[in-house]
Amino acid sequence: MKFTIYQESRTGRRANNEDRLAHCYSRDSLLMVVADGMGGHYYGEVAAQIAVQTLTEAFQREVKTRIRDPFLFLQTGMLNGHRGILDFAGKHHLLDSPRTTCVACIIQNNIAYWAHSGDSRLYLMRKGRVLAQTKDHSRVRLLVEQGVITEDQVHDHPDRNKIYGCLGGQQTPEIEFSRKMTLEAEDVLVLCTDGVWSGLPGEMLAATLKTANLMRAVPVLLGQAETRGGPHADNLSMIAVRWQDTYVDESSGGSSLISTKSMARDTVTTRMTGFGHHGGHKTELSDEEIELAIEEIRSTIQKYSK
Repeated sequence: MKFTIYQESRTGRRANNEDRLAHCYSRDSLLMVVADGMGGHYYGEVAAQIAVQTLTEAFQREVKTRIRDPFLFLQTGMLNGHRGILDFAGKHHLLDSPRTTCVACIIQNNIAYWAHSGDSRLYLMRKGRVLAQTKDHSRVRLLVEQGVITEDQVHDHPDRNKIYGCLGGQQTPEIEFSRKMTLEAEDVLVLCTDGVWSGLPGEMLAATLKTANLMRAVPVLLGQAETRGGPHADNLSMIAVRWQDTYVDESSGGSSLISTKSMARDTVTTRMTGFGHHGGHKTELSDEEIELAIEEIRSTIQKYSK
């Protein structure tokens, strides 16, 4: 596999960053995950961390081979993350379980597979246009489809934060799957939270990222989304990957090219910011609270490790 990838998360104008994102890859497979947590205190952050960490650790356990059934892997990982969040809520006697959106994608054999629950999105872009995108599991999306409101009215609608698909909560999560999508050279995939897409139309993302250096373009786009979000700008998180089937000259100033050809089958590279220090912004939790949360997340995930 050959690709360039860049990820970044920002707090926006919120007190804490409840988004989580990660990517990891072996010689034959790439996994990307984005989650947007919801819950009081630090619980939304925990829910998102459990979702992302459950999937990445499952990927690491299967690193010696390609994922046999990517859709089943994504479904199992998300459901295990859901159960882990419920366990955490029960352990802390929470009246309302924290929740998180989740969108995840696996690429292998030049084919992309993705799944999502909630309103964090994935876009597949080709030649500066949006070829495919996830459909939000949200109240406003249903209103748009019913013709009650227009796309332009979504951002300011009072129900824009009401979602019906998520991990955590009392209902079994609705998980929607893509079809298999064969990738072409220079295709771009973007996974992002609603703090990004609510201020940046998909067509704008596609046009900007068509040939841009991801390492330079993604921070600019996040800055634009934050500005458009105004004084109440939400957390903003994005992973962008450009798929490539030919080598490029890294000295030309492009983002670092990753080639997995020389990787051993039993190795995996993961990038996921540690809990409590996400996106360069330290949470308001004390160091002792951070350590306790990390230990609780670890024990929760281990329960569902197979």
